[in-house]
Amino acid sequence: MPVLVNKPLPSSHELPCSDDTPVDNEDQNLLPNLLLMLLVELWSARQDWYFGADMAIYHTTGASPKVPVVPDGFLSVGVERRKGGKSRRSYVMWEENEIPPVFVLEMVSHTPGEEYDKKMEIYARLGVLYYLVYNPEFWQRDRHQPFEMYRLEGGEYRLQIGEPYWMPEAGLGIGRFQAEVGGISREILTWYGEGGKRYPDASERAERERERAERERQEKERLAAFLRSQGFDPDQLPE
Repeated sequence: MPVLVNKPLPSSHELPCSDDTPVDNEDQNLLPNLLLMLLVELWSARQDWYFGADMAIYHTTGASPKVPVVPDGFLSVGVERRKGGKSRRSYVMWEENEIPPVFVLEMVSHTPGEEYDKKMEIYARLGVLYYLVYNPEFWQRDRHQPFEMYRLEGGEYRLQIGEPYWMPEAGLGIGRFQAEVGGISREILTWYGEGGKRYPDASERAERERERAERERQEKERLAAFLRSQGFDPDQLPE
């Protein structure tokens, strides 16, 4: 239940954009931003979504509306792409028609951050439908799997099976993929379609287009060589 307050709730301009807690590994910055950049490409024509990375979510379900929860990444649908035409400093639930994120990502780091208990309770109260805990390095320490997707059912999170995992309410699937990022091969999280087909990023699409153009060029050269072998000038063929 929302806490009772005796004065108006603060605006986003009055609230910090994060909790100033630094991340303790580069993946916590990189992987959510890779998801964001791919979504910018996939949903470029849509203006009804927002993806935040390391951004504070302010809400009224805790001890104070001034104390946020800060996931590594989150996706909301049915909200403005740019709030009032401007960039958000934070995600303030009472300024977003109380629309919670449909998906939240937490990445486990060197120092355990209560991803499997306290934060899970917070996101359940908020009504976050899908909660992903990504733990590729410390899953044995924490006695969990590296990729655990939870779905909110009856107010509680239930562990799901299957990867990539399809989220119909978001219109996206998410899963792991071994990619080359900045010349380094590494595991990332990325978006998938309903049939489990991975969405390529812009660089992959450009490479595929180069390969297609090269195949067409080679085919034209083979055809021209064949025509010459038959005594025809490929540049002087009738229209």
